[in-house]
Amino acid sequence: MRVIAVVLGLIILVPLAHGQTAGMKKPARPVNTYSIVARDPVTGELGTAVQSHWFSVGSIVIWAEPGVGAVATQSFVEPSYGPLGLQLMRTGKSAGQALKSLLASDEHADVRQVGMVDANGNVANHTGVNSIAETCNLTGDNYAVQANMMWKPTVCSAMAAAFESGEGDLAERMMVALEAAQAEGGDARGKQSAAMLVVSGDIPAGLGWERV
Repeated sequence: MRVIAVVLGLIILVPLAHGQTAGMKKPARPVNTYSIVARDPVTGELGTAVQSHWFSVGSIVIWAEPGVGAVATQSFVEPSYGPLGLQLMRTGKSAGQALKSLLASDEHADVRQVGMVDANGNVANHTGVNSIAETCNLTGDNYAVQANMMWKPTVCSAMAAAFESGEGDLAERMMVALEAAQAEGGDARGKQSAAMLVVSGDIPAGLGWERV
């Protein structure tokens, strides 16, 4: 099984793990960035992509699991939103239900920014009232975009328009969305890191569970 990983414009095929470790330490400063979570309604592929001034941004922001969903967690990042969000969607919760559940138990939800998509194409995102401006978030058919500490609050609308009009597979359309965000001004501090995950919409055989 493989995922597509994109780091600073270099495309690499890497083995897929079922998400990163949930016990990671919370960053000492916010991960200001822009991201997209999306599903291809034709192939069922699920993916997420991110770009930021923060080094190695993909290691804590983006998460995805075949046949389950994809998550992007940013701003004052709580990395556990990734594996916990996927776990909730794996048990049958929609993206919206999973996100609502995590926010309800988070005493710092006001500084979180999160986007989720599930295997049925349901999407949800959240931007806390104390996230760093300029912030924005939008949802559309099978995708959600979110951004903070941007030069302009129009970054999300630029991403959405680019994704909706983009051609090619899911990875190509998400890349176009990132490029549109950068063209709109992007991260106010500049760009240093980017990453992308694309996984199958099918549950791998032999895992011992089925999608609800």
